[in-house]
Amino acid sequence: MAGTLTSVPLLDRLSIDPVNSGACAGDWIESPGGTLLDSINPADGSVIAQVRLAAEEDYDDVVYQSAEVFKRWRMLPAPQRGQIVREIGDELRLFKDDLGALVALEMGKILAEGRGEVQEMIDVADFAVGLSRQLYGLSMHSERPQHRMYEQWHPLGIVGVISAFNFPVAVWAWNALIAAVCGDTVVWKPARKTPLAAIAVQKICNRVLARHGWKGVLSLVIGNEAVGNRMLADPRIPLISATGSCKTGRVVAEVVGQRFGRTLLELGGNNGVIVMDDANLDLALRAVLFGAVGTAGQRCTTIRRLFLQKGIAQAMTAKLVSAYRQVRVGDPLDPQTLMGPLIDTRAVKDFVNAIELLKEQGGEVIYGGHATGGCFVEPTLVKSTPDMPIVKEEVFAPILHVIEFETLDEVIEWHNNVPQGLSSAIFTTSLISAERFLSAAGSDCGIANVNIGTSGAEIGGAFGGEKETGGGRESGSDAWKAYMRRQTVTMNWSNDLPLAQGIEFHL
Repeated sequence: MAGTLTSVPLLDRLSIDPVNSGACAGDWIESPGGTLLDSINPADGSVIAQVRLAAEEDYDDVVYQSAEVFKRWRMLPAPQRGQIVREIGDELRLFKDDLGALVALEMGKILAEGRGEVQEMIDVADFAVGLSRQLYGLSMHSERPQHRMYEQWHPLGIVGVISAFNFPVAVWAWNALIAAVCGDTVVWKPARKTPLAAIAVQKICNRVLARHGWKGVLSLVIGNEAVGNRMLADPRIPLISATGSCKTGRVVAEVVGQRFGRTLLELGGNNGVIVMDDANLDLALRAVLFGAVGTAGQRCTTIRRLFLQKGIAQAMTAKLVSAYRQVRVGDPLDPQTLMGPLIDTRAVKDFVNAIELLKEQGGEVIYGGHATGGCFVEPTLVKSTPDMPIVKEEVFAPILHVIEFETLDEVIEWHNNVPQGLSSAIFTTSLISAERFLSAAGSDCGIANVNIGTSGAEIGGAFGGEKETGGGRESGSDAWKAYMRRQTVTMNWSNDLPLAQGIEFHL
């Protein structure tokens, strides 16, 4: 326990022993030689606690145990796996407030968003329970007499989950809880900026699994870059689900692809919202404010580009400036705060550099644009044009580009002319405009909304995007298929052996 700040009551209530929690396959695997990692509170720069990182040999132990338990877990009926996931969801309900506060403390998102992230985990657990009885395959009619054809789905194996700091627990749940009911085991490598939230979730899962005589179904490895590289290249892990930047995604895809492994990539977003002249501006204002300012602009679904039709551009911009002036920036644990800090000082530097760059490219700051000390910055509005290079980049900070347009066809072209393709939205009361936006010639994103913002996707629909966003789909719909292998079966119940396509082959 040396180096641990045991005075943090929140950690005590969640039974966290950070120093000895770097690797876990049901029971803690202690790594006395591992280096210590500080978990930093971005609101004040203080050290919350220290975590001992897992070494490469710890990683190997975890993966070995995960592979061994998979041999038994895959044979447990899916509805029984679902019942265990149901209990994990119930346990998360018991710790929702404390776990949400820990997410806010360690990541910097406001308390309401921290609790909302835990609620998302609970919702995914509920979804996964129902899914455990709906892992359906198709039946097909054979062209051959007295033959039956169907497809079935089998567990894939170990699923490696690499999560990002901005959603330190929810994205893991999207993958792990669904993979678990599919019969897979999971090895989780969380972001090193938010290790405590991962440890807390792992301990909650351990308690539930232990009640049923299981350990190693859901495992945790908090490691450095070398551990991450081992994970990507490990042939024992058939699927890597990774959330992060487009740059990171390229590395993941290349390394995993070299060994013919599968990837599920959730990468950058550069999300645009179109507001038409006929839109309900008050509705649009509320959606844009949350979508652009929530999580201090550190969501993959953050609104980064706002397209305003010229007839309402001046009025909508004035409303936005007035609303931005009322955004309270400060301690994320204060219920009155609407925007907390960026994750670290490097993110602040990226914010400052982006402001200077957009000015050089002809942009104009309408509101904000300053770092205010520590990891805090002002929520920022800038007047931009669609041809500015920085408009096509994802800056992970609360910077909103305001761009005026004339026609819907024009703005759809501008909207789609970026490398990313995650989430999008249009505000309009015109059925024709809405349907045009949703058509094959409209938004090229994986998510397209009408009269709601780009953030806050429900878990019932598959989440993910196109182009450099990676093409992965997580959570709802038929996203479960990514965690399983498909098998086509043909049963011959006759005494003959007719060949497909009518081929004759006689001896």
